[in-house]
Amino acid sequence: MKNIITYSALFGLFFCLQVFVFNRLEIGFGAQIFILPLFLMILPFETNVFGLMSLGFLLGISVDAFSNTFGLNASSLVLFAYLRPIVFESFRPREGYDPLKIPTASDMGWDWFLVVFGILFVSSLLWYFVWEIFRFAELLLILRNLFMSVLASAVAISISQFFFFNERKKK
Repeated sequence: MKNIITYSALFGLFFCLQVFVFNRLEIGFGAQIFILPLFLMILPFETNVFGLMSLGFLLGISVDAFSNTFGLNASSLVLFAYLRPIVFESFRPREGYDPLKIPTASDMGWDWFLVVFGILFVSSLLWYFVWEIFRFAELLLILRNLFMSVLASAVAISISQFFFFNERKKK
């Protein structure tokens, strides 16, 4: 019950941060800060793919309703949720995942987190920008927006990992 309340609060926090803070920031050069995939990343390892996809759709469509993005966030988060178990299986430790750990940098290590989250994050952002721009003639624009958004989001996500998901290392 405690986990459901914790993850529900995180769902609300990520939604509010994305809609009311990060969507309003004008960084320039096509950069946008996306923290929504981090919510799907930090869910427990044993979370069902259909549950992940449902949560991704619910979070994405909620943000889309406030952002006027017509399903872009929902589709990119569903892709992230679909690919998550596949990528997790590819980078699974020999002994398997510890059920007491969650997929954060403090529990799994920065190397694992950066590689796994990086693959998933870049895949979902590439999907987002391809569908947002919807012209392969604008490939350089898609790549610029992707690169700048990955950099801007990486800063925000690293800060959140360092400050907010580091409680186990403090004890």
